[in-house]
Amino acid sequence: MTEPADLSHATPDQRVVILGGGLAGLSLALQLRQRFAGLDIVVLERRAHPVPLAAHKVGESTVEIGAHYFANVLGLKPHLQAAQLKKFGFRFFFNDGREDIDGVTELGASTFLSTPAYQIDRGIFENELGRLALERGIRFEDGAMVKTVQLADATQRDSLHQVRYSHEGMEHELQARWVVDASGRAGLLKRKLGLAEANDHHANAIWFRIASKLDVDDWSGDSDWLARCNPPQRWLSTNHLCGDGYWTWLIPLASGSHSVGIVCDAVTHPIDSMNTFDKAMDWFAIHQPQLFAELDGRRDQLQDFAFFRNFSYGCKQVWDGQGRWALTGEAGLFLDPFYSPGSDFIAISNSFITEMVAQDLAGRPVAMYADIYQSVYFSLYRNMLPMYTGQYAIFGNAEVMPIKVLWDYTYYWGVMCQLYFQNKLVDISAMGRLQKPLEAVQQLNVAMQDFLRTWDAGGRTADVARMLDQSSLPWFAELNRGLNDTLDAAQFSERLRLNLAQLDALALQIVAHAHTTQPGLDDSAVRASLSNTARDGDAAPGHLLFPQMLARVAPVALTA
Repeated sequence: MTEPADLSHATPDQRVVILGGGLAGLSLALQLRQRFAGLDIVVLERRAHPVPLAAHKVGESTVEIGAHYFANVLGLKPHLQAAQLKKFGFRFFFNDGREDIDGVTELGASTFLSTPAYQIDRGIFENELGRLALERGIRFEDGAMVKTVQLADATQRDSLHQVRYSHEGMEHELQARWVVDASGRAGLLKRKLGLAEANDHHANAIWFRIASKLDVDDWSGDSDWLARCNPPQRWLSTNHLCGDGYWTWLIPLASGSHSVGIVCDAVTHPIDSMNTFDKAMDWFAIHQPQLFAELDGRRDQLQDFAFFRNFSYGCKQVWDGQGRWALTGEAGLFLDPFYSPGSDFIAISNSFITEMVAQDLAGRPVAMYADIYQSVYFSLYRNMLPMYTGQYAIFGNAEVMPIKVLWDYTYYWGVMCQLYFQNKLVDISAMGRLQKPLEAVQQLNVAMQDFLRTWDAGGRTADVARMLDQSSLPWFAELNRGLNDTLDAAQFSERLRLNLAQLDALALQIVAHAHTTQPGLDDSAVRASLSNTARDGDAAPGHLLFPQMLARVAPVALTA
């Protein structure tokens, strides 16, 4: 970390103005300060600080990339460990309409996996980020309203951006070499430049916070079921209560509140059926009666309520190296909250922006870096989008959905996390060498998502009471543990090759397992997309899926 800088002599060509001081903007400011002690960093935030705890913003659950970014890249691990909650992984229950959460399939780890993630109270966290920004010499102006942004002339290297804003009743104007839009869904630059872009994922969400803890362990008196987890603290998970076309989240917050949300397919569960708290409660009474019973007596503890229609969107362009502007966080694009990728994409975009500013300050042409980084960034977005688009129909399938989650995790930890943890995304030469294998695994992922959807559409097997324990799969636990290994170039190359081979093996086993219930499924697209990187002994296909699943059907030999 750098000491607070003396910026009394800073000039506009040494200045970055960040429009928005939420999670994306403040974390970018801190990352820039780490890299550049003498840079004048100005953050203009509309809300007044300190912000309220709990009922502030959604996006409370982190996963491995975002958690690594906050804890290790920004150095916030002491805060996360002392002031936030360590997350007990993702947990899924296929309990639509049921009053016996202990009588359905539970998917999750029975014990903590090695690489930590956190449940973040956004109010506590953003207040800490704001405090650190001021401490480190960042000009963080809360209660500031941006009025106009006049972008620099991209053809003139010395041309500067002009930002007009009001603060404490006075009008101000700043010039800056870089301007970054971190204004969230307000999308100041996106609207100005006409960059909004729809995608094919049509889903809605509602959410609220309750001023007390919701513990799913209280919903059962079965001692065996309660003892499945060590520690017996399911409430620390991001709990997903799943049904056809929807999932409900339960996320605990360090302030003592609990975040509750419904995310749903726009057609199957219309937003008009749940866009007030009373309507949402009526919906819970039908689809999640145990949660309804918990909430019904706590209506007086409601802290907020909000909803979004069509929350998922893309963006035509997220930065311009020659023009020296950028978008980060939800000011650019947003996928879906199901796997909590919001903080991941903040981490990735902020790292790209920091690298572009570094190249510019070093006097190097930035346009080439910006084009390559944007191509990589959009590729990551497009790689993950098929995990959500058209997939909500699967969410109530207790046979197919756990396999989808297993596949998605393996893809995420085995490919995306490797690129970020090993700092390859900003390495242009490394990404050039990886282009072909990454394109191949992207095709395999699309083929697998299509196959899973077809498998679900063909019919379902009856659910049974069981736990599919992710931590009982040695290869899966090792994939998580290995995220924090420091690898040299040769080790990284071999790690990625092995992970791609493991995805091939997992794809083959998923296909074989699906054929035991639906022999006529067309698996040709999956098989055609295999990367063919496997070597003898790379993976043991017969040990990749949960034994509890394989025991329900006769084993089938795998063939390539």
